[in-house]
Amino acid sequence: MHDMLVRLYDLPDETSRVMALRGAGIEVRRALAPERHVVVSWVRQQFGDGWASECEVGFARQPISCFRAQRGQEVLGFACYDTTAKAFFGPTGVLERERRQGIGTALLLVTLRAMAAEGYAYAIIGGVGPADFYAKAVGAVPIASSTPGIYANLLRGGRRPGQKA
Repeated sequence: MHDMLVRLYDLPDETSRVMALRGAGIEVRRALAPERHVVVSWVRQQFGDGWASECEVGFARQPISCFRAQRGQEVLGFACYDTTAKAFFGPTGVLERERRQGIGTALLLVTLRAMAAEGYAYAIIGGVGPADFYAKAVGAVPIASSTPGIYANLLRGGRRPGQKA
């Protein structure tokens, strides 16, 4: 899996997507410190220890570099940045049954917009799985010679990043 590069100065507007989700009862926003235990536990349960570790790093930053989507008291998805390395987007994930509603795209856009607001001109999406999604959503392009990238020789505890515990 290769890395991809995103131009943060040329992002599509996320407002209409976030408002449409809000109209459907789904809130997308930056996480708050008191939500740490809920979000990190959810990420661990849904996506495994590796992503939960990265999510914990996001909660240790100020401002918190983790966004989440929720319906009522249920977490539906999350996205982080600056957790594995500076200027890196991810990890990110949405409950399988909630996919294809625009939640992942909204999380991607609000997170990348936050990175731009902090002064980044570009974001790196590391070890990309759904390359076509990122290319279509934000014009991400592959970074040549980026495999295996920063995740080479990662201590995994027997699991791949994103693999459920």
